[in-house]
Amino acid sequence: MIAAGVVILTIGALVVAALGTVRIVKGPTSADRVLALDLFLTAAVALSIAAALGTGRTVYLDVAIGLALLGFVGTIGWAWLIDRAALRRQQARDELEEKLEEKPEQNARDSDATAKGARS
Repeated sequence: MIAAGVVILTIGALVVAALGTVRIVKGPTSADRVLALDLFLTAAVALSIAAALGTGRTVYLDVAIGLALLGFVGTIGWAWLIDRAALRRQQARDELEEKLEEKPEQNARDSDATAKGARS
Protein backbone atom coordinates (compact mmCIF):
# COMPACT_ATOMS: atom_id res chain seq x y z
CA MET A 1 0.00 0.00 0.00
CA ILE A 2 2.81 2.43 0.86
CA ALA A 3 4.66 1.50 -2.32
CA ALA A 4 1.61 2.49 -4.37
CA GLY A 5 1.51 5.84 -2.56
CA VAL A 6 5.18 6.42 -3.29
CA VAL A 7 4.66 5.66 -6.98
CA ILE A 8 1.62 7.95 -7.18
CA LEU A 9 3.46 10.80 -5.42
CA THR A 10 6.49 10.40 -7.68
CA ILE A 11 4.44 10.38 -10.87
CA GLY A 12 2.41 13.36 -9.65
CA ALA A 13 5.58 15.28 -8.81
CA LEU A 14 7.02 14.58 -12.26
CA VAL A 15 3.80 15.74 -13.94
CA VAL A 16 3.80 18.93 -11.87
CA ALA A 17 7.47 19.56 -12.73
CA ALA A 18 6.71 19.08 -16.44
CA LEU A 19 3.82 21.54 -16.24
CA GLY A 20 6.07 23.98 -14.38
CA THR A 21 8.66 23.72 -17.13
CA VAL A 22 6.04 24.54 -19.75
CA ARG A 23 4.86 27.53 -17.72
CA ILE A 24 8.41 28.87 -17.29
CA VAL A 25 9.07 28.65 -21.02
CA LYS A 26 5.69 29.94 -22.25
CA GLY A 27 4.72 32.17 -19.33
CA PRO A 28 4.05 35.61 -20.75
CA THR A 29 4.36 37.38 -17.38
CA SER A 30 6.69 37.29 -14.42
CA ALA A 31 3.84 36.09 -12.22
CA ASP A 32 3.48 32.98 -14.41
CA ARG A 33 7.15 32.22 -14.00
CA VAL A 34 6.99 32.68 -10.22
CA LEU A 35 4.04 30.31 -10.14
CA ALA A 36 6.10 27.77 -12.10
CA LEU A 37 8.92 28.05 -9.56
CA ASP A 38 6.35 27.45 -6.84
CA LEU A 39 5.25 24.34 -8.72
CA PHE A 40 8.84 23.08 -8.68
CA LEU A 41 8.95 23.53 -4.92
CA THR A 42 5.66 21.67 -4.60
CA ALA A 43 7.11 18.81 -6.63
CA ALA A 44 10.18 18.79 -4.37
CA VAL A 45 7.97 18.62 -1.28
CA ALA A 46 6.04 15.71 -2.81
CA LEU A 47 9.27 13.90 -3.64
CA SER A 48 10.53 14.43 -0.08
CA ILE A 49 7.32 12.96 1.30
CA ALA A 50 7.62 10.03 -1.11
CA ALA A 51 11.18 9.47 0.09
CA ALA A 52 9.99 9.53 3.71
CA LEU A 53 7.28 7.00 2.94
CA GLY A 54 9.60 4.79 0.92
CA THR A 55 12.45 4.69 3.40
CA GLY A 56 10.56 5.05 6.65
CA ARG A 57 12.90 7.84 7.79
CA THR A 58 11.30 10.99 9.16
CA VAL A 59 14.22 13.22 8.27
CA TYR A 60 12.71 13.63 4.79
CA LEU A 61 9.58 15.07 6.38
CA ASP A 62 11.74 17.76 7.98
CA VAL A 63 13.16 18.52 4.54
CA ALA A 64 9.62 18.74 3.14
CA ILE A 65 8.59 21.18 5.87
CA GLY A 66 11.68 23.31 5.25
CA LEU A 67 11.04 23.38 1.51
CA ALA A 68 7.40 24.35 2.07
CA LEU A 69 8.41 27.23 4.33
CA LEU A 70 11.11 28.35 1.93
CA GLY A 71 8.64 28.22 -0.96
CA PHE A 72 6.08 30.28 0.93
CA VAL A 73 8.55 32.99 1.89
CA GLY A 74 10.07 32.99 -1.60
CA THR A 75 6.69 33.36 -3.28
CA ILE A 76 5.78 36.26 -1.01
CA GLY A 77 9.12 37.92 -1.81
CA TRP A 78 8.74 37.49 -5.56
CA ALA A 79 5.15 38.76 -5.43
CA TRP A 80 6.36 41.86 -3.58
CA LEU A 81 9.07 42.49 -6.18
CA ILE A 82 6.65 42.04 -9.08
CA ASP A 83 4.18 44.41 -7.44
CA ARG A 84 6.89 47.03 -6.92
CA ALA A 85 8.03 46.73 -10.54
CA ALA A 86 4.46 47.15 -11.78
CA LEU A 87 4.02 50.23 -9.59
CA ARG A 88 7.22 51.77 -10.96
CA ARG A 89 6.14 51.07 -14.55
CA GLN A 90 2.78 52.72 -13.90
CA GLN A 91 4.46 55.77 -12.38
CA ALA A 92 6.77 56.04 -15.40
CA ARG A 93 3.76 55.84 -17.76
CA ASP A 94 1.93 58.53 -15.81
CA GLU A 95 4.96 60.83 -15.95
CA LEU A 96 5.32 60.25 -19.68
CA GLU A 97 1.64 61.01 -20.27
CA GLU A 98 1.97 64.24 -18.30
CA LYS A 99 4.96 65.29 -20.40
CA LEU A 100 3.14 64.46 -23.62
CA GLU A 101 0.11 66.48 -22.51
CA GLU A 102 2.32 69.48 -21.73
CA LYS A 103 4.18 69.32 -25.03
CA PRO A 104 1.35 70.38 -27.42
CA GLU A 105 0.70 73.47 -25.29
CA GLN A 106 4.39 74.30 -25.31
CA ASN A 107 4.62 73.75 -29.09
CA ALA A 108 1.64 76.06 -29.63
CA ARG A 109 3.31 78.78 -27.53
CA ASP A 110 6.60 78.32 -29.39
CA SER A 111 4.91 78.58 -32.79
CA ASP A 112 3.09 81.74 -31.68
CA ALA A 113 6.39 83.25 -30.53
CA THR A 114 8.03 82.28 -33.83
CA ALA A 115 5.19 83.81 -35.82
CA LYS A 116 5.42 87.05 -33.85
CA GLY A 117 9.17 87.14 -34.36
CA ALA A 118 8.78 86.67 -38.12
CA ARG A 119 6.32 89.58 -38.36
CA SER A 120 8.67 92.02 -36.66
